[in-house]
This record gives sequence, structure tokens and C-alpha cells, in this order.
Amino acid sequence: MNATPREQSAPAPSPFEIPLNPLGWRDPLRWLAAGWRDFIRCPGIGLFYGGCFMVMGWALLKMYAAAPAYVMALSAGFLLMGPFLCLGLYRASQRLEAGEKPDFGDSLLAWDTRTGTLAIFGFVLLVLEMLWGRATLVIFAVSFDGMPDLKGSLLALLDPENLGFITAWVLVGAVFAGLIYGISVVSIPMILHRQTDAITAGLTSLRLVLTQTGVMMWWGALIALLVVLAMLPWFAGLLIAGPVIGHASWHAYRAAVR
Repeated sequence: MNATPREQSAPAPSPFEIPLNPLGWRDPLRWLAAGWRDFIRCPGIGLFYGGCFMVMGWALLKMYAAAPAYVMALSAGFLLMGPFLCLGLYRASQRLEAGEKPDFGDSLLAWDTRTGTLAIFGFVLLVLEMLWGRATLVIFAVSFDGMPDLKGSLLALLDPENLGFITAWVLVGAVFAGLIYGISVVSIPMILHRQTDAITAGLTSLRLVLTQTGVMMWWGALIALLVVLAMLPWFAGLLIAGPVIGHASWHAYRAAVR
């Protein structure tokens, strides 16, 4: 049956009208379990993206080894860009959910139908990353005589005499990390699944975090813990943890946004 003119012209729902499902404290663990199952069902795709995460971690560490302020800001930002970088994993989970076999080429081209919207959202994240990096540089500049090397910066974080620097660095990082996490936690899979615009997706994601803060912060803490543990053996753990978290993020979106 063809849609009536009234149906064809119906406006898209407001980001404040999209219904959200109530979440429980066990849900993040269920998302991880579902992510692991998806990884097992298409390991080739997962290992490819996990390898990309691992190589990017090596490149980031090598490029900014002489600039610890950038290492601290950009490495954290790199991890929070995960929802955007895992677009191919979202596509694979979407295919599995539909009972279809994921295709590697399809996952690589998942962005193809939403290029403009994803570019806008990626630009917003890039601006936030640049602001975060600049704020970190300012904190270093006013706290030390010159920029310390990587070892010196780590020692500075452990020195009780630098409490003011540590407090400022943590607070600034928390503000930017919270903002990036809030607008991106379910926005990229939502753009892929619903063909929505960047503003609606970002505001819906932020609304989810603000209305179900406890569970979503628990989910963010789980992601951070797994990523930190995966980074310890020279980023090698990201080979598995990266794709599992990517698949799990799709299930987080599907569980949270009705």
C-alpha cells in the first residue's frame, strides 16, 4: 500500500520524543556477552578492525612520544572515538541481528549511505578533541617550566607536590571525556540504523546518559577498564577487546533506544 501524502510529509520525531528503554545494572554485562558472540560469529571482520585499533595505538604512541601532553589528550580522545571507528562492526552486528551473513566489503562501506551525516558528527568530535588537546597543553604550560618528556610527565602525575596540576588535568579531562561520551555512546549506530541526522542522534545519546546516568556511567567504566587492560601488552589486547566492545556497543544502542 502506498503511503498517503500526510504520511509522506510527516516530520521526523524530535530527539526529545524518541522513546528510551529502562536499563538495568546487568545490561552492560549482557551487551558484552552479545558482543563476544558476534565476534565469534564473524572473527575475520573483528580481527581486522581490532588490528586497526592496535596499529593506530602504536602509531599514536610513536608520533607523540616526545609530546606527552598530546599523548594524554589524544590517546584518551582516540579511545572515545571508538563508536565512530567501529562503524564496520556495527554493520556486521546489524547483519547478524537480521539473520544475514556479515560481509567484509559491506562493513568497510557501512559509511557510504550516510557520508554527510557521519562527516558532520566526525567534525564535531574532531573539534572537541582539538579543544581538549589545547586545554591540556595550557595546563602543562602553566604548571611546568617547559614541556616534560613522557617519563617526566608520568612522574609528575604521581608527585603529591603537583596536586594542583593533577586536579586541573583530571577535571578538564573529565569534562571533555564526559561530553564526548555523552553525545557519542549510541549516536553512530543510531545514524547507521535509523538514517537520522547528526543533531538528533547526538541529543538522543546525551539524553540517554542524562536520564539513565548510573547504568551508562557503569557501561563507560567497563569500556574504559577493558581498553586500559587491553593496552597494557603494547596495545595487543585491542585485537580482541576492540571488536568485542564495538559489537557490544551496537547491542547497547538496540537495548537503550526503542
